[in-house]
Amino acid sequence: MNANASSTTRPRMSHFKQAMLSLYWFGTNAHWAAILLITLPKQAFLIGGDAVKGQTLGTVLLVGAFVSMVVAPFFGALSDRITSHWGRRRPWIVLGTVMNVIGIFGLIYFPRANDISSLPLFIVAFMWVEFWNNVATAPFSALIPDIVPVEQRGSASGWYGLMSMLGNFVGALSALLFTHNGVTDLTAIYYFVGAALLFGMLGTVIFIKEPEVDKSKLPPFHWGEFLRGIYTPLLDHDFLWVFLTRFLMVMGTFTIQEFMQYFMQDVVKDFTLFGVKVAENAESAVSFFFLGLLLGAIISSLAAGILSDRFGRKFMVYISSALQAIVPIVLIIFAPFYLVVGLGLVFGLGYGAYQSVDWALASDVLPSQDDYAKDMGVWHVAMTMPQVIATPIAGFMLDNFQRVGAQTGMPHLGYTAIFLLAVVYFILGTVLVRNIRKVR
Repeated sequence: MNANASSTTRPRMSHFKQAMLSLYWFGTNAHWAAILLITLPKQAFLIGGDAVKGQTLGTVLLVGAFVSMVVAPFFGALSDRITSHWGRRRPWIVLGTVMNVIGIFGLIYFPRANDISSLPLFIVAFMWVEFWNNVATAPFSALIPDIVPVEQRGSASGWYGLMSMLGNFVGALSALLFTHNGVTDLTAIYYFVGAALLFGMLGTVIFIKEPEVDKSKLPPFHWGEFLRGIYTPLLDHDFLWVFLTRFLMVMGTFTIQEFMQYFMQDVVKDFTLFGVKVAENAESAVSFFFLGLLLGAIISSLAAGILSDRFGRKFMVYISSALQAIVPIVLIIFAPFYLVVGLGLVFGLGYGAYQSVDWALASDVLPSQDDYAKDMGVWHVAMTMPQVIATPIAGFMLDNFQRVGAQTGMPHLGYTAIFLLAVVYFILGTVLVRNIRKVR
């Protein structure tokens, strides 16, 4: 028997316990949805001003996401090799969450409006939050295979997905909850998501007991083995193409979502639905786009996996990618608020379907079933690495093309440029799927 309890010795879990197991995922998704979609773009605008808001946002995300990419695999591997009276995962979850919440105070109080000199401290605070959040979430990700019996993993993964969607919903809703008289209270949003993160952490660590492990059977940590484990899966032909196509699709997603608040502010401007003004500013208006996105993602993610079993993974990738690519094309041409909200739903249908099918696609082509967790961790880098690259590229393009557009009578040229770039990412991410050989 290895360090993990065998599946036959794991007791069956009630639905309540399964929900509590994934409650931390609710908290961390609420935390990141609010920060990435609402507070961070607004603060980048306030710090750097309108002329360089894209580059300011890109710089913050560049260093923060790089920290995430490095820290997650390291602490995930470390939690496999160290145990305590409280277990292997829970101490990291508690430590990471508490330190994350401390970092939120830096995000609140370090930035100063129209003062670019406050940017370095703000970046340090964001790096701190990214670091400690990954200290918690990397070990947390191993709890489902640690605790849940094999025959209940489908149910537990369902709770995991539900908590993720609910967390994203609450995070996106926070701008509407804390906007009054045309002003969004960013401090209140930060306190709100900090409380959500603590709530999720406490629910998971109080109600979930980890199985005991034999310390003598825990594998030692070797740097050489750890570093080799990061790149060896990419030597497999099909795994490499799944990695690259996911990388491109996420590049497209971040090129759109991180700049939707600015698009609302600069292009849409009138936030009226059916003759009623439903949002007071761009921060609250962007919530409607993302609430539509989440609704679409919930609908499609439930069905796409099943349909891909019947019609093939590649077919569903083509459909989901096409739905996502349509959105930036339409936004370039025509963008009244009601249409933007409707396109959020369309984008969500494609996004949810792709996330569901791509997970199955990756599972189908894993180089080794014995290294499932490690290889899936490498695959997850295709989600985090685009955050390092996509937003800085798009931010630079937005600011510079907006400047050119202002001089040539095309005031929205920057958005046209980055949305066309997103379409290119989506097309490449779709076409290259045909290079995968093992799946249909």
